[in-house]
Amino acid sequence: MEKKRLKIMETCIRDGQQSLIATRMPFEDMEPALALMDKVGYEAIECWGGATFDSCIRFLDEDPWDRLRKLRAAMPNTKLQMLLRGQNLLGYRHYSDDVVDYFVKKSIDNGIDNIRIFDALNDLRNVETAVKATKAYGAHAQVAMSYTIGEPYTPEYWKDRALRIQELGADSICIKDMAGLMVPNAATEMISMLKANVDIPIQLHTHCTSGVAPITYYCATLAGVDIIDTAISPFSGGTSQPSTEVMVETFKGTPYDTGLDMGLLEQIANHFAKIRDKDLKSGLMNTKVLGTDIKTLIYQVPGGMLSNLVSQLKDQNAEDKYMDVLQEVPKVRDDLGMPPLVTPSSQIVGTQAVLNVLMGERYKVLSKETQQILKGKYGSTPMPMNPDVLAKIDQSERITCRPADLLEPELDKLTAEVGDYKEQDEDVLTYALFGQVALDFFKRRAALRNKVDPDALDAKNKAYPV
Repeated sequence: MEKKRLKIMETCIRDGQQSLIATRMPFEDMEPALALMDKVGYEAIECWGGATFDSCIRFLDEDPWDRLRKLRAAMPNTKLQMLLRGQNLLGYRHYSDDVVDYFVKKSIDNGIDNIRIFDALNDLRNVETAVKATKAYGAHAQVAMSYTIGEPYTPEYWKDRALRIQELGADSICIKDMAGLMVPNAATEMISMLKANVDIPIQLHTHCTSGVAPITYYCATLAGVDIIDTAISPFSGGTSQPSTEVMVETFKGTPYDTGLDMGLLEQIANHFAKIRDKDLKSGLMNTKVLGTDIKTLIYQVPGGMLSNLVSQLKDQNAEDKYMDVLQEVPKVRDDLGMPPLVTPSSQIVGTQAVLNVLMGERYKVLSKETQQILKGKYGSTPMPMNPDVLAKIDQSERITCRPADLLEPELDKLTAEVGDYKEQDEDVLTYALFGQVALDFFKRRAALRNKVDPDALDAKNKAYPV
């Protein structure tokens, strides 16, 4: 058999920790292992993007741009990868093209080599600007297809998306299975089909939530996948990715041998085992995220969405409605055009399912985000929406164009609003994404440096409305 080395992307300091400890890992916890990680020979290390940016300024009092620069300095020999939500960047709305372009530029300037770009609805119009910017500024543009199952998601659907991604100029394609829905046979069929139809590398990303991920990776590798995403063992399994060491050992001595040094991986695992133990003792790592949840396959709900539903019901003293909400989720998803369940569509569908159950009447109340998805403000859905639900919004407000086409350039306006809070060019982007949360962070950052009361800074700086 012809040798084809399987490549590994390590996720422990982005998706691994995001999946298991809600992205609460401070830089100081990862720093001691970075030099070792740089020696392994990973295809890339996913270290930024996703929820890390939000968590840094909201919970950890770390400047995310400073974290990226430190990661770059600590791992000069390894490609650094980030996750970007297309026109949403790392926030929760669509941003104007000038903001998207500038964010991509600054991410690359500060050390990112590869950008994985996706859209929650697989509407490729929403990734075009980010792809063009990534290539213009010299980084690797990977476009991800948000994987899910259901009526519209046929082999022809995925083939069409993959061919269009290649035509966009993407350097590689990722199958982003955020809920762990891809079973082994589906992986064999999907990878075989893609390898027969596109010429760029294929990467597979999945989660262990449903329990099938390691077998899925095995089948995908035999079918010709180029790269898989794994997490070092202490931050693997459960709602995270399969273990790096397990996958390396699985293919050792085969034509797919990764060539990675188990001795180095063991040292890295020893460090993160201490962090995991600390997080377990503190309660940061809830043991519920470490198991297998077959509800993922039944209701097609990602692990993070499950925990969010529980939290919403707990806040309303309605935890007894959990199963009712789970059964409502696929119905709402169907009504809203069968979108994949990934940020932000997972939150939109989940919240509306909760409202439908608690109100005792379906769609008696529409969340703001549900209204926006019905109006086309997030893009085009894979299937037509339920006309009875569509009738609940003002039809004159529906759009069919690329949502960002309706946005005026906003970078200059955002720069003016940040005012004296700005200490670096990147602060404008932090503010663009998180508004008042960013301003509060800027105050704490200055206060810590100057050893003053954060509230005293308002005398000089005006906190602009978001």
